[in-house]
Amino acid sequence: MGVALLSLVLVLGNVFKEMLDLLINHNVPLETVFAFVAFVLPFSMTFTIPWGFLTAVLLVFGRLSADNEIIALRATGVSFQRIFLPVLAVALALVGLCFWINSDVAPRAQWSMFNALFRIATHDPTSMFQADEVLDQFPDRRIYVGGREGDLLKNLIVFEIDEKALPSRVVFAKSGSLTPDNVHNRLLLRVEDAKFEQRDERQPDNDTMIRQGISMQEGVIHMSLQKLLDSKKRGKPLSSHTLGELRAELAKPDCSRRLAYQVEISKRFSMSLAALSFALIAVPLGITTHRKETSVGFALSLVIAFSYFFFIIIADTFHENAKAMPILMIWFPNLFFTGLGLWLSSRLVRR
Repeated sequence: MGVALLSLVLVLGNVFKEMLDLLINHNVPLETVFAFVAFVLPFSMTFTIPWGFLTAVLLVFGRLSADNEIIALRATGVSFQRIFLPVLAVALALVGLCFWINSDVAPRAQWSMFNALFRIATHDPTSMFQADEVLDQFPDRRIYVGGREGDLLKNLIVFEIDEKALPSRVVFAKSGSLTPDNVHNRLLLRVEDAKFEQRDERQPDNDTMIRQGISMQEGVIHMSLQKLLDSKKRGKPLSSHTLGELRAELAKPDCSRRLAYQVEISKRFSMSLAALSFALIAVPLGITTHRKETSVGFALSLVIAFSYFFFIIIADTFHENAKAMPILMIWFPNLFFTGLGLWLSSRLVRR
């Protein structure tokens, strides 16, 4: 129940954060929204599985302790180690599940989420173009749409960008319309009543050589969807790489982001062990709190989970700053909570 509730909160939060503009302005079909939710769910479960397990252990052992069930078990000869054994078994099973999700499922799902833009462009290209907005997803185009009436785009300004990131041509058009060219994997922007300015191909840096006022009654501007996809692949975030891809990049002798890849790999292993660390600290804490109220268990789980994931997020922020020792920061929560849990457990055994 804890995992389901926390996952629902995180998934809905991500949906509203990432898709609110698409839902309001881009007429995204309902199946795309459900697909987005499915892609976000594995990523959220890397946090919610250990957090939900932590909450459950705190609530169960807090209630057992409050009802004197722990005392009854100890009185009948059941050792603390035997009481802890089922929790340890579940924790190890969740470690394996979290490792699978962290290393393979969540990165693939996140990359699929990023590819949603490509699918929207292919199936409904006009949904990307909204009034009074600049479309900058295409690496070699910047397109401003002044207004829109149905599928008709009005008052267009199209910047064609060269390899030096300079506008090689600027097109001003009163109207335009989009059609997909699936054969050549591109979009065709048909403009009407247009004028354009163009830089000289031999001297692109010379502003005095710009040709202005060229009229065009009708024309077609090609926008490659393959370039859009390739640019997204080049900018693929570390969190979207599977563990195998991270290791392959790290094995390259010319790897320029070695520390960042090492931190990301360490994060996958560290977060997978969170369920075990939480189990070691949650059992003695649940017993010592000795409270029936669920609010105490929820409060403790919130404090512990926030403390744990705080270091993970900070280390991820400084993943390319060697002075911040991000790898040590990644592993610190596991070492701290495991050590504290073992110390508290040893005190309970001696009691």
